[in-house]
Amino acid sequence: MSQHYAGGCEHHPVRASAEPIDNHECHCNVCKKVTGQHTTHVAFFNHGELKTDNEAAMKRVPFNADNPDGPLEICLCEKCNAVLMLDDKQKRIRVAVPNVMGYDDAKFPKATYHAFWDESKGYPKPDDGRPVYEGLQPSFVWPKGA
Repeated sequence: MSQHYAGGCEHHPVRASAEPIDNHECHCNVCKKVTGQHTTHVAFFNHGELKTDNEAAMKRVPFNADNPDGPLEICLCEKCNAVLMLDDKQKRIRVAVPNVMGYDDAKFPKATYHAFWDESKGYPKPDDGRPVYEGLQPSFVWPKGA
């Protein structure tokens, strides 16, 4: 597998074999709660394009504690508890959060827009020149799952 980006931990190196299909700065409350960050750089990959060895060994926990049956799971190293990726149970996407999941931020493509921003957030609308949307960018199409 050709490697575009690498993250993970010493027990589970995570490799991306393609460019992200979506790459945004997330303002959603779930990302805030999970990462503790004001905004979170999030990159979506097609499910088969973000992998690690021995995926069966990873621990999995719900991404959204308020919706534990939702489609996204946080994958953790079973040995060191490093956060490795978000995995979609419907096998549409996998997600990398570069500054949380061991990627070299300087080599990772920058987010191209802001997602899930709304006035109720209590802070000014971003004005860094990137588009700002209330959800994912309008042209995003979810890949078909397996």
